[in-house]
Order: sequence, then C-alpha cells, then structure tokens
Amino acid sequence: MARLEGKIALITGAARGIGQTIAELFFAEGAQVILSDINDELGQKVTSQIGANSKYIHLDVSQESDWQSALILIENEYGRLDIIVNNAGITGFLETQGPHDPENLDLDSWHKIHETNLDGVALGCKYGIQLMKKSNHASIVNISSRSGIIGIPAATAYASSKAAVRNHTKSVALYCAEKSYPIRCNSIHPGAIFTPIWDAMFGEGEQREATIKEISAGVPLGIMGEPKDVAYAALYLASNESKYVTGIELNIDGGILAGSTAAPSGK
Repeated sequence: MARLEGKIALITGAARGIGQTIAELFFAEGAQVILSDINDELGQKVTSQIGANSKYIHLDVSQESDWQSALILIENEYGRLDIIVNNAGITGFLETQGPHDPENLDLDSWHKIHETNLDGVALGCKYGIQLMKKSNHASIVNISSRSGIIGIPAATAYASSKAAVRNHTKSVALYCAEKSYPIRCNSIHPGAIFTPIWDAMFGEGEQREATIKEISAGVPLGIMGEPKDVAYAALYLASNESKYVTGIELNIDGGILAGSTAAPSGK
C-alpha cells in the first residue's frame, strides 16, 4: 500500500523547489494533494502535471485571511486535513531591499522575512490544528533550515525566522500532546539543497559553477543535496510510520551540522 493512502495533504510554497517535489512524492504515495502558493500560474501548471488527485489554491501564508479561506475550502470539500507541510519561505535576498547583516539591517526587510517564514508557519499550525483534530492520525511538518540552528551573519532575518520555526514546532508538538489531539508536529532542517532559492547567491556562468563547487566542498558528503532528499524526510514524518515521533528536528544537510568546522555563510 502507498505510504499516504487516503490522506489529505496541504503543501505551502508548492509551485517549485522543495515544495513541488514534496507534492509530487506525496501524490505518488497515495495522498490527495492540495498545492498552494502565491505564484498562481506556476502553481496551477505544476498541479495539472501531477494529475486529477490534486488541487491548487492561492495562499499567501503571511495573510491570516488567506488561511481562513483555505481551511474553509478544505473543510467543505474534504471534511478534514491529515497533513500540512509548512514549506513556503523566502531568504529576503530577492524579495526585499536589505541589507540583512546585524549592524545595518533594514527593519522593513526584517519584518517581511519574518511575516513569511515565521508568521506563515504559526498561522499554518493555528488553522491546521483546528481542522486536523478531525483526523485519526495527523502530522504537521514545518520546513526550517540548518540556518535556524547556526548563525548566518549575512542573513540574520532568515536565520532568526528559521530558528523561531524550530522552537515553535516544539511548542506545537507539546500543545497537541497535552490536549490529546491526534496531531504530531516536527521540523526539517535542510542545508545546501540545490533549489531556485540559491539563484541569488549562485550567479551565472563560470561564477555559478565555482560557487556550487565551493559550497559542495564545505559539505562533508562532498555534494549539494536534491529536493527529493528533503521530500523523503517529509514523507516519513507525514506518514503513520512516524506515529511515535513528535517535536523533533531532522537535519538534511550532508553532515554539515555534525561538525563545528562547518560554518557556511549561505543557507
């Protein structure tokens, strides 16, 4: 049997990268997949490629009204929700003016990054819990980052927001356990995963190749990871196979966080 057979899953930021790959894998494993994003054209294209057992909805995770509308739609159409993957996030390098270092940070940029990366996860958990209580076995998977565990001087807002996601995950896990809700909550911490979020740092041409080589050299396994590496971790945490797992942080980083000498400056 497929590992997510019969489950209803919502993935945010699903139009590309890790979110898209998670949606595709969950669909392949039997889930009814609801993709969401703010890039409607791309999101609808990805959804149409996945197939009939999928649906696309517009969802700006930083807007509470969007979450309210999304959960009403899901409840009316499916009656419950079994899985949320809170994946949507930004580095701020492309989406805000910056700068992002501790001494010169731009406050509007700081707020924008936290609104998406942290508020988006908090709202996803808030409204997810309300609907997931109707499930027999529900799972919230929050995508944090290895940057939520170590300091990133050039991206302080990003690192701060991802650190907060890590901590909020544990609070949600304990809250649901205290309430005897059938909901688990865990975080995943990717590092050096080859996705479009890196484009602003890679550059183009020879510079791009050199940057990729440099980043790979700083990874103990010697290569950058793929979105599917993260997707398989999300699949485990979303499935009933992890029924005794809540409040954990799962690092998918090629060994970067295993040693104190590995302190990359990027994501």
